[in-house]
Amino acid sequence: MDVSFLGGPRPQLGVGVVAPFDFALDRELWRWVPDEVSLHLTRTPFVPVEVSLDLARLVSEHQTLGEAVRALTAVAPEVVAYACTSGSFVGGIAGERAMCAAMTLAGALPALTTSGALLEALTELGARRVALVTPYTVSVTRALEEYVAEAGVQVTGRAYMGLTRHIWKVPYRDVVAMARRAARPGSADALFLSCTNLPTYDVIPQLEAELRMPVISANQVTMWAALRRLGTRAVGPYQALLDAAARAWPVLPEETQEGWT
Repeated sequence: MDVSFLGGPRPQLGVGVVAPFDFALDRELWRWVPDEVSLHLTRTPFVPVEVSLDLARLVSEHQTLGEAVRALTAVAPEVVAYACTSGSFVGGIAGERAMCAAMTLAGALPALTTSGALLEALTELGARRVALVTPYTVSVTRALEEYVAEAGVQVTGRAYMGLTRHIWKVPYRDVVAMARRAARPGSADALFLSCTNLPTYDVIPQLEAELRMPVISANQVTMWAALRRLGTRAVGPYQALLDAAARAWPVLPEETQEGWT
């Protein structure tokens, strides 16, 4: 059968993604990506260390990043993203900027990280108060709090699970329960669900409707920031970061009562 009349395949824009060796949510990343964009993923080398500040430092070493980026340049992506939250906030704002510089030096232009994308998203939303949900231990969660505080953002609530492995197996019901512990309507300008290995795509609209605030997640902000550098938009139903029209929630009568204002 002659299929030459189809003329395809169509040209694709490319997003290179460097992920930690234990990243398991490739499919979730793809859900934010429009049809004209392809993702090209590579992973950092395996190290026998559980999720911790030590692991965050190991998977974000500049040599490791450089080797991953050089591998991705073979398929010529237009942008490269480092998809790891803890690995990109463990060194503070200066450390995150140094990581982007190292990636750019290795051949990625432009380059971004999940934690850098988080700050971009908070700025986009005008959020100066944030509630945090993490699957991490207390020490890793505290490092995230310090990172956002360094950017001038106040942490108004937090919930964490204390996990050191198998984060991708956390069910949605646990994510929702943590979000309810960390935030309530009016308590923050946004809620951040941290860790690129934490499943979040389907809970974002539910939580935004319930909490009446923007809910952003690690994978969401990573894809949003990478795609807008390409001049295109992430796709996702009823997600405030992706649709400015979805950023207004009605004030309920009980919120005007003492204790909610």
